[in-house]
Amino acid sequence: MRYSPNQSGFSLIELLVVLAILGLLAGLVLPNVLGRMGGAKWKAAGSQLITIQQGIDSFALDTTRLPDSLEQLVQQPGDADFWSGPYIQKQIMKDPWGNDWVFRKPGENGRAYDLVSYGEDGVSGGDGTNKDIVSE
Repeated sequence: MRYSPNQSGFSLIELLVVLAILGLLAGLVLPNVLGRMGGAKWKAAGSQLITIQQGIDSFALDTTRLPDSLEQLVQQPGDADFWSGPYIQKQIMKDPWGNDWVFRKPGENGRAYDLVSYGEDGVSGGDGTNKDIVSE
């Protein structure tokens, strides 16, 4: 097939301009999208915390004591006669970042228990999406 000057198509310069525009758009849009995903996971962790707290409260009402671990909300311990769980779904025993929730009994500052997610980085402390999510 022979090339004809009247033949339509894109030149290399036109393709490079389009790629440059797409690169600029991706550079502007992707940081906003990724930032919102982190915030959504943080909000999901807050919802999970409330659900787990409700499970702990239900366990305590049924058995007249707090669980020794979060696993007791999913699987009946041998010494819990009036256990009527599971009180939570097994998949929410991990926070949205895949880390285990930390359950401390007794809690700090006179609380009966603490429930903690260390955020995205999985380490105590931090800011933004790395900030700890702690029960009150």
